[in-house]
Amino acid sequence: MILREGLTLAAIGIAIGVVAVLAVTRLLSVLLFGVTSSDPITFLFSVGGLLLAALFAAYLPARRASEVDPIEALRYE
Repeated sequence: MILREGLTLAAIGIAIGVVAVLAVTRLLSVLLFGVTSSDPITFLFSVGGLLLAALFAAYLPARRASEVDPIEALRYE
């Protein structure tokens, strides 16, 4: 559940970012060297890298939460 929530937030952020980047590429195309303003390989590697980073960032809290006994967690509250 924790891993899914973390990756959902990352996917929403990436979707918003891709839309924003596609809107701004026309303005920044003069700064790009060796790639087009909407190079699909660059987008795929960027999105893959961000999803991989989000997976690693959400994994540790998810692992820690899975080790907690549910009865102890309920008793604590």
